[in-house]
Amino acid sequence: MTTYAPPKTEIRVPAPELRGAALALGSCQDREVCIEGSAGTGKTVGALFKIHVLLSRYPGARALVARKTNTALSGSAMVTYRDNILRGRRDIRWFGGNKVEPAAYRYPNGSKMIVNGLDKPEKVMSSEFEWAYINEAIECELDDIEFVRIRLRPRTNGPNVPYRQLIMDVNPDAPEHWLNLRMNEGITTRLTSRHQDNPRYWDAKTQDWTEEGREYIFGILEGLTGVRRARFLYGLWVAAEGSVYEDSWDRRRNVIDSFPIPKEWPRYMIVDFGFTNPFCCKWYAMDGDGRGYVYRELYHTKRLVEDHAKQIKHHSRWGQEHGDPLPRAVICDHDAEDRATLERHLGLYTIPAQKNVSAGIQVTASRYRAAGDGRPRLMYFRDCLVERDRDLVSRKKPTCSIEEVDGYIWDTRQGVKKGEAPLKEDDHGMDCDRYFCAHFDLKPSDIRYSARIY
Repeated sequence: MTTYAPPKTEIRVPAPELRGAALALGSCQDREVCIEGSAGTGKTVGALFKIHVLLSRYPGARALVARKTNTALSGSAMVTYRDNILRGRRDIRWFGGNKVEPAAYRYPNGSKMIVNGLDKPEKVMSSEFEWAYINEAIECELDDIEFVRIRLRPRTNGPNVPYRQLIMDVNPDAPEHWLNLRMNEGITTRLTSRHQDNPRYWDAKTQDWTEEGREYIFGILEGLTGVRRARFLYGLWVAAEGSVYEDSWDRRRNVIDSFPIPKEWPRYMIVDFGFTNPFCCKWYAMDGDGRGYVYRELYHTKRLVEDHAKQIKHHSRWGQEHGDPLPRAVICDHDAEDRATLERHLGLYTIPAQKNVSAGIQVTASRYRAAGDGRPRLMYFRDCLVERDRDLVSRKKPTCSIEEVDGYIWDTRQGVKKGEAPLKEDDHGMDCDRYFCAHFDLKPSDIRYSARIY
């Protein structure tokens, strides 16, 4: 048997301190491996650093770095890569991609780190890679993983590497999630990380939290509630208890790939105002059978209503070629001042949302469920989010409506009956869906407007 000797090429890479699962990943050569654990344990840094070292060591190598959507990837793992791995290096250059080649970081030795959202698989459909890394793989389906895995194969004139590998990282989800089951079956190697693995948060010399660690663990993660607290703080694979839509919402069914929307389909906009909490604006289209599709979403904090209005007009492109038709209705939460500001800057009238919470939840649940044809009557384009709010990312808050659903639970505090009212927390996108469904599906006897007359 011939002993493999890696080529002697100079490796000039920043060397972050790696511990625990991130360190173990460096020597793991299993075909499929996943680092799982609480938020902020250094999973992404460990995975990206390994990819970086391999690309630096083997000239002409190719690695894929992906996430379910390109928007999410650019606002998460790529930020980590630039801030923690590149650290200002100018010899690794960004190439924005063209019709022939996908976007990539190009290394001076000819290696490439291809960056791509799995919502646009056609860009890497015919590509082959030595290694791949999927960030937040919990968002993916098994088909996505297999799509990437089969592309880990030898290339003509490719480098001679000792192994090919698919790396994933995840924060825990429901216990029955396919990826957790895959790790339980041993198909995917499980590496579990802890907060003490992150040198930014844990001082190995003093055996105590750093100042930054105290702020993050006790200031941010300790403030989470319910299922998000269990998953992000404790790293547990747990199901949401008391989820409002647990019997109706199914991400595999309600989140779909985007498609060109016919011009004749009517459009609607729903707005839930916020500043410290997210401002949420969602664009809905309705097909000829009455099914609704959320095809665009703006979900962001700490911006003025007039600034959101500029973004709404920019993305809608009303009156322009390939732009949206004007919405038939703009339905808003009842804040009179914000509604007036939005109307002034959009040049459109708004109407107040119907606020019967209980009846609105019932009709929303009905739309989320599969109808007689097996399809729900309210669905999301998986790439509908136009921009990820980095502040929400850092606070481990939902960054879009799809991320709200699991944590949208019934209020079970003392004196409140289960099923009587949802907990008023991280519900801005859910409120928009409720306003949309109530507008179309509530009977007049179910409708209660605010006491204020508009």
